[in-house]
Amino acid sequence: MSVRGYFVAFSKCTIFLSLRILFLVPAGLQVRSQEDSQSDNKVMDNITVRQGETVFLRCALGDVVTHTAWLNRSSILYAGEDKWSIDPRVSLVTLNQEEFTIKIENVDMTDEGQYVCAIQTSSRPRTTSVHILVQVPPKITNLSRDVVVNEGSNITLMCQASGKPEPSISWKLISSSGDLVSDDEYLEIPSISRQRAGTYECTAVNDIDTDVQTVDITVNYAPAVSEGRDVGVTLGQRGVMECEADAVPEADFEWYKDNRRIFNGFDGMEIVSTGLGSKLTFFNVSDGDYGNYTCVAINTLGSSNTSFLLYVVVEPTSSTLLQGPRAVQDGSGGAMRVHSHNCLLFIMILSFLLRF
Repeated sequence: MSVRGYFVAFSKCTIFLSLRILFLVPAGLQVRSQEDSQSDNKVMDNITVRQGETVFLRCALGDVVTHTAWLNRSSILYAGEDKWSIDPRVSLVTLNQEEFTIKIENVDMTDEGQYVCAIQTSSRPRTTSVHILVQVPPKITNLSRDVVVNEGSNITLMCQASGKPEPSISWKLISSSGDLVSDDEYLEIPSISRQRAGTYECTAVNDIDTDVQTVDITVNYAPAVSEGRDVGVTLGQRGVMECEADAVPEADFEWYKDNRRIFNGFDGMEIVSTGLGSKLTFFNVSDGDYGNYTCVAINTLGSSNTSFLLYVVVEPTSSTLLQGPRAVQDGSGGAMRVHSHNCLLFIMILSFLLRF
């Protein structure tokens, strides 16, 4: 016989002995079990209840009854009006000639199982049995912690949950699209990229409720610096070079002029850096400031750099202003071309007048 068979046999034997003691049935009087007579033993439909709710167990009497009892598997809950159970959640609701009802409050998984209403009449006993099924909302019990990895690493996230019925589990990356990335308790991400960094949401669902928890994945990668833009500044004026970098963790910045490191406050320059970029400011550009500059972004995974050119911009003079905007735009060569054009026009007019 299997372990389950022994358990069932033991439970039936215990109930049988409990009823004999409770009802003081003489040993010679036959007590029929459910297998002996279908007419004396009734099986009610299962009662499904959610965890935390209250369940009522009702038993119809309707006959000359001498003893009544409600039993849970091998223990007696109530014998008539006498409470045998020490559980404060169990209480008597109704006991009269027609009905014997008890209730169990704040139902839990341990309350699931078979309950028997045993009735002893003047002639013979009868029983009514009912099975309680307890439904439990999902609860995530085991979840991966937040993780920090380098780009290209393999990642596995785990999300396990309890509940009844057994909950289904899904993973998704919280983003504008909210795409589902897995419908299993394990989420595997091979060779993770920076685009897959973010908050991942695990959802456990059954017929009762939903439980949601999140895991953050941080992906580290080396800096990538945006291409530098050359800057033209008039002598003695203010000029600014801006260097931007994308990196995790955030980058530190260094500035160089012709391979020589520049520090904040050097020759009237100011360097202000944040995690996303750095600014090199010239408050009064001198001749020695013009030239090539390099911005270097550095973190623990690597570095990246870009180059800038600070070049001179000549302010327009009074003579170029008199010659018009074209002269200023074209420079000295353009001004010479305008002057030559004016001379040629003057000679043509003079030749025309001399004909008369």
